Amino acid sequence: MLDVLTLLVINSGSSSLRAGLFHGANGLRHWHYAAVGEHQMAFARLMADLEGVRLDGIVHRVVHGGTVTEAVRWIDEDERQRLQSIVDLAPLHLPTNLRGIDLCLDHFDVPQVACFDTAFHGTLSEMVARLPVPPQFGLRKYGFHGLSYASVARRLPQWMGETAQGRIVVMHLGHGSSACLLEGLRSVDTTMGYSPAGGMIMGTRSGDLDPGVMLALARRMNPAELEHTVFHRMGLLALSEGLSSDMQTLLADARPQASRAVEGYCRSVARHVAGMVTVSGGLDALVFTGGIGEHAAWVRREVIRHLAFLGFELDESANANHAMLLAVPDSLPILMVPADEEEQMRHLATALLESPRRAIA
Repeated sequence: MLDVLTLLVINSGSSSLRAGLFHGANGLRHWHYAAVGEHQMAFARLMADLEGVRLDGIVHRVVHGGTVTEAVRWIDEDERQRLQSIVDLAPLHLPTNLRGIDLCLDHFDVPQVACFDTAFHGTLSEMVARLPVPPQFGLRKYGFHGLSYASVARRLPQWMGETAQGRIVVMHLGHGSSACLLEGLRSVDTTMGYSPAGGMIMGTRSGDLDPGVMLALARRMNPAELEHTVFHRMGLLALSEGLSSDMQTLLADARPQASRAVEGYCRSVARHVAGMVTVSGGLDALVFTGGIGEHAAWVRREVIRHLAFLGFELDESANANHAMLLAVPDSLPILMVPADEEEQMRHLATALLESPRRAIA
């Protein structure tokens, strides 16, 4: 067994490439290549930056693992073929994930593993995972942002003690947004469903819609146009009438379209969180994470204002300073925990690489 592993963590997205270099638990370097055109160009830059570095393994974030509930798996020929066979489950994301895997396989002769964003929700009950559509279509709820939720769940006990085992809603708020209900630090419900387009309002995704709206749009567009609209033209961008899909930009914009979009977003988040209370019977804590959850104090304040009836109250000074503990003394706990998907991936991959016969869940 190696005492300390040097791992490259890869997040190959549709328009960017992120990477982190870890030696043990220490993050040595982080890269973000955006608007570089082809992934080959981004990887060429990464290869140049890695010249002379000896790696023990490469870890890939894979947005969809299908029905697999293991959080991490070896990438061998069978697993590569399995991932190719489920591309239709995430046609906008899996092809770029696989492209990143293939480019690394071409450049490195080291073990490679995949960490799945859907696996954390493998604990959903059949009642929650089942969708009200005919079963012969094979559609079900998967849930996403699992690496973020797993990272938060792993760290919560150190800050909350036994309370961490209770009923907690974690809100991953960013360009893509969702919430997850934890009980015993396991996912029992989540707002995203079959695809990352469901649930609450997001940057360019609408979240849940009347199915009739989708039928109306389908009558006006071909399939490719509809898919582009669903993932890239809705959400905050649509509510702001094209001003922006970026929360910080909208918060700085005094025009009514921007204010309407932000308020619509906050109401959507709060409505989905409150909906989880009906199945949990109450909440013991709330946690914000993700880019918006970590940096947008106004959004946190508005969301909590809508949820005050559940016993939550912000400390305004702590909120303005982006503190980790955000509640006043008499409130139920409210935390802000920075997302750390790269560290979660490193943690999972290290366990697998050091114990190759042990499944990591």
